[in-house]
Amino acid sequence: MIFYKTEEEINLLSKSNNLVAKTLGEISKVIAPGISTLCLDKIAEEYIRDNGGLPAFLNYDGFPNTLCVSINNEVVHGIPSSYELKEGDIVSCDCGAILNGFYGDSAYTFSIGEIDSEIQQLLKVTKTALQKGIENAVDGSHLGDIGFAIQKHAEKNNFSVVKEMVGHGIGKDLHEDPQVPNYGRNGRGLKLRDGLVLAIEPMINLGKREIYTKDDGWTIVTADGKASAHFEQTIVVRKGKAQILSGFEFIEE
Repeated sequence: MIFYKTEEEINLLSKSNNLVAKTLGEISKVIAPGISTLCLDKIAEEYIRDNGGLPAFLNYDGFPNTLCVSINNEVVHGIPSSYELKEGDIVSCDCGAILNGFYGDSAYTFSIGEIDSEIQQLLKVTKTALQKGIENAVDGSHLGDIGFAIQKHAEKNNFSVVKEMVGHGIGKDLHEDPQVPNYGRNGRGLKLRDGLVLAIEPMINLGKREIYTKDDGWTIVTADGKASAHFEQTIVVRKGKAQILSGFEFIEE
């Protein structure tokens, strides 16, 4: 069932997503060689709670933490631990929060110090692929247009798209219909209408697209052991141009 949001609901979603954006901004201030991923998790949880929210991922289907922290060849759903980040790592921090009964969701892949030029290109292409997906999230377009734009940009740069993991609708639930694949064909799938709120999140691999789940039951990794990048923003489908609810400005300022 697809729920189109009223302007009042979009205003509340804007607040929950702004909290997520600011939380990732707090992470960006401290993320560096030597910090543990569990420390990042604690910072995120405290910031969300101090600002009147609840961590959306904590205990969601049994997930044990506030952040999903995925390092290097981990695609998504990595569990924070005592692992200390080191120079050359890349790390996806995926954050969710609940505020006023509505969910926010966003992810950003950080580079730790100097990283390999090929991996730097992977991050750049994945982030641009997200932007291209968002550009197609407009009233009158189709769901397939989003995935097509992401896939085309990734594969043009010789990277591969993870097909098993998808974006999603979001609102009073973290995961609502429709699913938003990062691949597709133009003009196919649901016709997009003003007021549909989507979390668009390309997961792009340096090597092959195949993945598997580690023994912890959560962490998704690349089958070939090569790096993976992940960027996510929550947006509202609008006429002409999508409205971004969870911007990256607090990370990049």
